[in-house]
Amino acid sequence: MNDNQTAVIRLLIADDHAMILEMLEMYLNGVSDIEVTTVPDLPSALQAIEQTGPFDLVLVDLDMPGMDGLIGLSRALQKNEGRPVGILTSNPSARVVEEAIAMGGAGIVLKTASLKNLPNEIRFMAGGGRYLPVELVGMRAAVSEEPASPLSKREFSVLKLLAEGMPNREIGAALSLAEPTVKMHVQSVCKKLGVSNRTQAVIAARDRKLI
Repeated sequence: MNDNQTAVIRLLIADDHAMILEMLEMYLNGVSDIEVTTVPDLPSALQAIEQTGPFDLVLVDLDMPGMDGLIGLSRALQKNEGRPVGILTSNPSARVVEEAIAMGGAGIVLKTASLKNLPNEIRFMAGGGRYLPVELVGMRAAVSEEPASPLSKREFSVLKLLAEGMPNREIGAALSLAEPTVKMHVQSVCKKLGVSNRTQAVIAARDRKLI
């Protein structure tokens, strides 16, 4: 590549709304330094990454099939070998904004925003930046006003998978943890919630509106 050429950003967008995918693909096809691939769900996104190698940036819809909330972000980050993965959504809560960034997400792109800034947002995230729209920046501060959880972020992630009925081995695979480490986190969750087993932990967490 010579100095007059610009590197092309390989972008993968996953969303279960065909109209949104078509609109984004049509718009981005007119941007010379972005090459876009679209898929309808998380399993298809993970398969695309596996088949072609990591993308420079992956954007995943928060509410599409296979995501299970931010668990899908974690899976996409792992599959994309640490390269940037961001969230595509309409109206995220303050907690989602905070957790997505804490998990290593590249940022959040709002479906309600104008398309004219999207190429620059893509370039910023693909280059290693963390992007948040102005209207979401203040939401992160709101998290501190919510009732404090006794659980660490990792314990909270384990708890959410417990609520899905996943055994320790599957939780470990989803969060890139060894099975003994998952067991340790489960024991810690139970201790902090004052219960004796995983089922009671899920019930207690729901009663306290932690999940």
